[in-house]
Amino acid sequence: MDLRLMGIDAPLFHTLQHIMDTAGDDSDKPVNDPSRNYVRDAKAMAATPADVKEYPNSYVFIVDMPGLKSGDIKVQVEEGNALLISGERKREEEKDGVKYIRMERRVGKFMRKFTLPENANTDAISAVCQDGVLTVTVEKLPPPEPKKPKTIEVKIA
Repeated sequence: MDLRLMGIDAPLFHTLQHIMDTAGDDSDKPVNDPSRNYVRDAKAMAATPADVKEYPNSYVFIVDMPGLKSGDIKVQVEEGNALLISGERKREEEKDGVKYIRMERRVGKFMRKFTLPENANTDAISAVCQDGVLTVTVEKLPPPEPKKPKTIEVKIA
């Protein structure tokens, strides 16, 4: 599928298009080509939109996740300062005599990864999913206090 036909003409999508075009061909595949997991993760990241807000005391990440239960969503902090939001939307089981005519809602894994600023308090993170919207709040650390000048007593010999 050519993403340009859908009106998407950004460099990220050109890269994803190239990756998708070359992912299925394993013949004469160079060693440094992206793995299938990388391609899957890149698709998952491109299809999971998010808003990020900065407040005076916190950072807030807002991700639409319609139809997901809290058990389907995972919020983690990796490598000290990377916020990873991931999960999976599963396809509904088909009942006898019922078949899909059209399937436009995305199913499968999704993921977003954000690098947190240095002043993010990774010990004070909360996540709430309400009405299909996940809100992750990361509190800010208080600003460091300015260093006070140190006075050294001078002795005269």
